[in-house]
Amino acid sequence: MTLPQIRVGQGFDIHRFSDDPSRVLVLGGVTFPGERGLHGHSDADAVAHAVTDALLGAAGLGDIGQHFPDTDPQWKGVDSLLLLAHAAGLVTQAGWMIGNIDCSVVCEQPKLAPRRDEMQQRLSTAAGTDVTVKGRRAEGLGALGRSEGIACWAVAVILREVTQPR
Repeated sequence: MTLPQIRVGQGFDIHRFSDDPSRVLVLGGVTFPGERGLHGHSDADAVAHAVTDALLGAAGLGDIGQHFPDTDPQWKGVDSLLLLAHAAGLVTQAGWMIGNIDCSVVCEQPKLAPRRDEMQQRLSTAAGTDVTVKGRRAEGLGALGRSEGIACWAVAVILREVTQPR
């Protein structure tokens, strides 16, 4: 008998806004012109980072910091969708099929709804599966509510078939 083996991974990432006026805001692989960028070693795409961590965690493959340490100069300024695509490849090489990924982005600005479809398409292409994005506000509470940064939570489902002896 063949049964599905299902695993779930949770990812989280948070970045503060940068004081560097040359930093570009990137979320879900989409640039937001005119918005303050996030501080980080790579492009600081908190959405792609959370999705990457969710996938790696679901497959038991560590976390984004183990695979792409911020102490390694090769990752400076890198497009985080490349990191996501690499992580998705590791998950499938380990024998898993990626089911879906869902994420919630918490920020006061920018408004995500006008760019949501583009974010979902870019993330889905990089991950090789459907990725959904939801925007949430912190309603003025805490550092996120004061527009000091952006956070993202992501959940990934992976599965594979396992043959059970009769």
